[in-house]
Amino acid sequence: MSEDRLRKIFDEGKPDWLAGSARDNCTGDELVQLLDTQSYFDLLKLPYPATRDAVLERFEKEKLILAIGGKWNITRLGANLFAKRLGEFEDLARKAPRVIVYAGQSKLQTRLDQSGGKGYAVGFEGLLEFVNGLIPANEIIGQALRTEAKMFPSLAVRELVANALIHQDFVETGTSVVIELYSDRLEITSPGRPFISPDRFIDEYQSRNERLADLMRRLGICEEKGSGVDKVVNAAEVYQLPAPDFRVGERHTISVLYAHKLFEDMDREERIRACYQHCCLRYVMNQKMTNQSLRDRFQLPEKKSATISQIISGAVDSGRIKLDAPDQSSRRYAKYVPFWA
Repeated sequence: MSEDRLRKIFDEGKPDWLAGSARDNCTGDELVQLLDTQSYFDLLKLPYPATRDAVLERFEKEKLILAIGGKWNITRLGANLFAKRLGEFEDLARKAPRVIVYAGQSKLQTRLDQSGGKGYAVGFEGLLEFVNGLIPANEIIGQALRTEAKMFPSLAVRELVANALIHQDFVETGTSVVIELYSDRLEITSPGRPFISPDRFIDEYQSRNERLADLMRRLGICEEKGSGVDKVVNAAEVYQLPAPDFRVGERHTISVLYAHKLFEDMDREERIRACYQHCCLRYVMNQKMTNQSLRDRFQLPEKKSATISQIISGAVDSGRIKLDAPDQSSRRYAKYVPFWA
């Protein structure tokens, strides 16, 4: 078992970290000064209540605040999502997402290093707008027009940032979600190791912070059903990008989006990773991968069928995919499924 899984087992019966208090003994006036209550109702597309008591009642129902002896405690969940300034809460000051931009492909030269200040729910759209504004655009020359497209699809950036915020391990100290932009890739680091293998991110789902995920879903920030990575992989295929990479470190999880790269410039591992993700994506869409579908993914002509066959063979040999019908003699019309199917 991973360290995170063991920790979860030993912590069973203990109160959830997000359910703990971020600020005690607040008056009603202090609550509305510290929390952006207007954004809660705006995100849910509900009219703002006529009285402050009705606002506090709704926040208490969501367990964003707790009534204690005539005053209120703000839970870490409430502060984490709706704080006007995360720095006002000692436990959450270091949980603000951090955006770093580097001049090249390494960390040697930093051009920008900035941390967010608002709660995740109230600051999410602003964070995405800030990150997407930093991503350079590539010029695409069509048949008659020149257009510009961002180096990374905004949908993929949104899903990966949302996943990193929601599924992070809040118990990890001295760290936060970090979004790092290099000249050739975007890396999004989330504290904590995942409960499931990165190979199963496309078809499996398990939330580390269930109440946070539920509320973020209802606020329209994410989908709790686990289709986010599907969208990321599909966007990479549509934009003809190398396959995203998902890495697990000692105490964190990293998602990587790569800038456009020609098929000829991809190494063997990049091609096999793209093959596996394409096979998974087809499977969850109730389809099977074929030589032709993988050629279409790379936008290669039919004369490259032999090259695609080599990639498929490499993925089979590495145990990433398998034949849908092992007894089929013809490989030309063979269909493939992920190893876990």
